[in-house]
Amino acid sequence: MYSCQNTTSVVKKEDMSEFTHLNKKGQPAIVDVGGKSVTKRKAVAQAIISLPDNVLEALQQDDFKTKKGSVFQIAIIAGIMGAKKTSELIPLCHPIGLDNCNLQIELNDQNDIVIECTASIEAKTGVEMEALTGASVAALTIYDMCKALSHDIVIKEIKLIEKSGGKNDFRRA
Repeated sequence: MYSCQNTTSVVKKEDMSEFTHLNKKGQPAIVDVGGKSVTKRKAVAQAIISLPDNVLEALQQDDFKTKKGSVFQIAIIAGIMGAKKTSELIPLCHPIGLDNCNLQIELNDQNDIVIECTASIEAKTGVEMEALTGASVAALTIYDMCKALSHDIVIKEIKLIEKSGGKNDFRRA
């Protein structure tokens, strides 16, 4: 049986019917992936940041550089570092060594900064949390680098765009 959630994705309903990080007594537990097969896993996450006009204008005048350095370049490095440290930040996330982590940052037509983080690995567990953490840390880094000009910066959304490998594939429409 399939169900549509938020009209953006289709997943198998029976595969998403319970929390995986609780044991039979309802206590927190890391998922046992010992019996799973190693497969190619990939996840893409996105964060969108809205900057006030004065911040955007200042960044564009200085080629997206501040006294702290190049905003996008430092955010890319921070995002990769965040993705690599995910299991240290998310308590029940498996520690994994990423095969690849790539961040793209650009300005869209609405003058929002769009961050896309892609993570991949051949493993027994997925990399959704690594991709989401990478996009989140990059967004927080941009906020940190621009907050001297305004605190009216908004991280509008952070979401999983797609994942493949494992039990279920997902793609946001």
